[in-house]
Amino acid sequence: MHPRRTILAVLAVFSILSLACGPSDTDEQGKPAAGGVRPVPGVAEIPVRGGRIVEPTLGEPSNLIAALSTDSASHEVADLIYVAPLRYNKDIELEPWAAESFEVLEDGKLLRFKLREDIRWFDGTPFTAADVKFTVDLMRDPKTPTAYSDDYLAIKKFTVTGPYSFEVRYDKPFARSLVTWALDVLPKHALEKENLLETKYSRMPMGAGPYKLKEWVPGRRIVLEANDDYFLGRPYLDQVIYEIIPDLSTQFLELKAGNLDTMGLTAQQYLFQTKGPDWERNWNKFEYLSFGYTFLGYNLKHPLFQSNKVRQALSCAIDTQEIVKGVLFGLGQPAMGPYKPGTWVYNDKLAPYAYDPERAKRLLAEEGWRDSNGDGLLDKNGQAFKFTILTNQGNEQRIKTATIIQQRLKQVGVAVDIRTVEWAAFANEFLNKGNFEATLLGWNILQDPDIFTVWHSSQFPPAGLNLTYYKNEELDRLLEEGRMTLDQEERKRIYDRVQEILHEDQPYTFLYVPMALPIVHARFRNVEVAPAGITHNFTEWWVPTHLQR
Repeated sequence: MHPRRTILAVLAVFSILSLACGPSDTDEQGKPAAGGVRPVPGVAEIPVRGGRIVEPTLGEPSNLIAALSTDSASHEVADLIYVAPLRYNKDIELEPWAAESFEVLEDGKLLRFKLREDIRWFDGTPFTAADVKFTVDLMRDPKTPTAYSDDYLAIKKFTVTGPYSFEVRYDKPFARSLVTWALDVLPKHALEKENLLETKYSRMPMGAGPYKLKEWVPGRRIVLEANDDYFLGRPYLDQVIYEIIPDLSTQFLELKAGNLDTMGLTAQQYLFQTKGPDWERNWNKFEYLSFGYTFLGYNLKHPLFQSNKVRQALSCAIDTQEIVKGVLFGLGQPAMGPYKPGTWVYNDKLAPYAYDPERAKRLLAEEGWRDSNGDGLLDKNGQAFKFTILTNQGNEQRIKTATIIQQRLKQVGVAVDIRTVEWAAFANEFLNKGNFEATLLGWNILQDPDIFTVWHSSQFPPAGLNLTYYKNEELDRLLEEGRMTLDQEERKRIYDRVQEILHEDQPYTFLYVPMALPIVHARFRNVEVAPAGITHNFTEWWVPTHLQR
């Protein structure tokens, strides 16, 4: 499943292997049984409450106070627990959520919000403007270990104007001002006296959203139950169960066995392993370009990767078209940079680096890398060009990608090892500490083009998400400018140049933007594709009584 609201987080890219299908609602002759899983054409159905959905998560959440985490597992669960003044709708437009209304005044330098008065935290305490102020103060506090503080630091003055209203003033227009208010509000009464690094609320969250935590069995599952007091109405499904399954092959086996109701398919599964009458009768498959990209990121503190010519050479030696065809079976496209193709911000004047091993060898030779001893490996000052690609366990799509990269780089004299690490250790012990040479992973693509948190030089870990320790003064200046104007034409000019710089410097080899290929059991009603994906209306999914489990 994809996140309900778009938050910058590491993508757990879905990928697995196997064949066949889950339990079938058919009779012995293979025909639909009475009251089969699909709606009867022309017969109206009335939504009912009850049932549950079981979905896999590759990694275990690190912290259910989402502001303190950067992994997608944490955010996906937290997105059902907390609320915010605004949220994205199915068309990826910001709309009121916990807010009853809002105004943008003085060319964006002043925002006014009126909160709904019928929202309650799980313990019955009213959700008020004091909670919003507490969240703002917390996020602005340098002692708070969060990667999302910059949106709040841009605020000049925050004023509570009533129990359920507040104003936000900025020195100058701030492009992400509205996006800021789509981030979770935290409960003042629960957290104001807590040490955020040790609080019980990181594993026993106090929210006001459609679901609340019922059970967390470490390493096994997380169970959410419907919040009867949710201000937009109790969701139809009684429970959302996340099974922690760190191996993607196992996830698909569990889907086939009927133990999962949904997952993201690999291209191979989508095209070849989920075909036939049983699959078509009992499952719905969807296909759309995802809001995410996969990349090979270089640790720029490492001596091997100091030169952008070297990084360009590595990109020329990697055939991204081959990866799209071989790993994604054509269901995706090569990535050029950090934005989704087809969107207004995407710089279509640039193109991904073409596969050109001869150019790669030439660029490496210009930087002094030659095979001086005839062993097939490039070397310089007695050091062989050799490094390790680190990625997370259980993700076959990434492992296959790394293997193709390994083979292609070998052909230009660069030796690559591949190491996989369990997700929690991968994030906490390696990425967050800069303890890697190169890493293969992915990012969500944001709705707003501001990528300050990932690319500005002030955002090195652990405070930010600039995992490769990339620094470029012009890029820093552009990222600062881009978030200080609301003029889309001006922002287009700025972010086109941002993409040019990243294309020239290649701190990442941008690999591919995959198609999202979710599959959902056909007994779930009201599942529909929109620009925001399929989970934009998740609280409105329901299951007929006779099909509930």
